[in-house]
This record gives sequence, C-alpha cells and structure tokens, in this order.
Amino acid sequence: MEPQHRRQLLTVNVGRPAPSAHTDADGGRTGFDKRPVDGPVTVAAPGPKGLAGSGLTGDSVVDIRHHGGDDQAVYAYAREDLDVWQHELDRELANGAFGENLTTSGVEVTGARIGERWRIGRRVLLEVTSPRVPCRTFQGRMGRSGWIKRFTQAGLPGAYLRVIEPGEIQAGDGVGLVFRPDHDITVGLVFRAVTTRRELLPRLLAAGDALHPEARGRALAYIERQRKGS
Repeated sequence: MEPQHRRQLLTVNVGRPAPSAHTDADGGRTGFDKRPVDGPVTVAAPGPKGLAGSGLTGDSVVDIRHHGGDDQAVYAYAREDLDVWQHELDRELANGAFGENLTTSGVEVTGARIGERWRIGRRVLLEVTSPRVPCRTFQGRMGRSGWIKRFTQAGLPGAYLRVIEPGEIQAGDGVGLVFRPDHDITVGLVFRAVTTRRELLPRLLAAGDALHPEARGRALAYIERQRKGS
C-alpha cells in the first residue's frame, strides 16, 4: 500500500454546460469540459440517477440519463494514467481532460476495490462503486477515431464514487484509504466484465451492496441467461 502522505488530490475539476456536436442530450450540450478550481468545493450525494447530476457544487452533468446520480456522484482519474495517455497521444493532457472531477496522485484508481472507502481532507468520505465506460461524447472530445475501442483495450477507466459523508475538498488534500473490503473485485475487473469479458460478470456479485446497481443487474441477467441456456 502506498504511504498515505503520497496519496493526494492534485486538482478538483468542475465543468459548466457547453455546446457539443457529440451528444444527444437535450439542448446538445455537455458538462464534459472540467477545469481545475481554486479553493474548497462542497461534495454531497446529489440524488438518484435520472433526477440528479454531479456530487460537486458548481459542476454540471447534462445527460443525467447516463451520468451522475448517487452511485456516480464523483469521477476520479489518476494523473499517472493521464501521463500514459499523454505519451501515447503525443499531446498535453491537463488535469480534468478526461472529464474527471478528481485528478489524483499516488492513488491506485483502477486497482481500487469496489466498496473501498477514501477519506479526502478531514470530512469527506467516498466509496468506490464502478468504472467509467467510454461514450460518444468522450470520443468526440478526444477527436481520435477509434478512441472508444482504444480506451477499452487499455483498461484504465478511472473510478466512480458515491458520497458517504459530505463536506469540502480542495487541491492538495490527502486521500486516505480507510477501508478496503476483503474481496478481489476491482474497478478494472468490473470494467472488463461489462465491456469485453462478459464471462466475468458473475464474479462481480462478490462485491455485495457496494457494487453499482447497473453492474449488479448485468451480472444477474447474465447468470439468468446462462441458466436458461443450460
């Protein structure tokens, strides 16, 4: 496990609605363009998916059909993984470039276990729920043909988190790992299961109630199809 003092937020990133040709959300707008902000940002559970967006004050999620809500309240991506993509794409990727709310340093994001809890700053407690699955808006933002396929192949999706205890966070806050469940269901494994390796879906149920409800639904549906086909 990494020493706690090396686990920190580099930036907290929020976005406002902006026009996009790569979304079918109402009004043709997206909140994907996240930028680092100075000072503290309030974080709280936003409400159910489909009715609520981001867990960060001042941050917009326009397409609430597919994004946001309590189980996807906060999106984190590791600066180390952004650096991998920066090298591959041969262009600078600023913090927030992947639409993440939290750009971290020293945090194992893809290797985080579902249900793992992070204490950020003094008050905020977040729980890992699921990976990010790339979408059309993401591909359009990156401006690279085949981006969804390449992002999926790389298996560095970043993690969605739900808010367990609200409060304020800001750049430079420590990210403490305060709970790690004893199962082996990581963000990376869930990502593979819901994208390219459906046979892994039944394993996801080991994550229990912390698993994103949509991933749980996919796992149960897969098990049922296998049962009926046997």
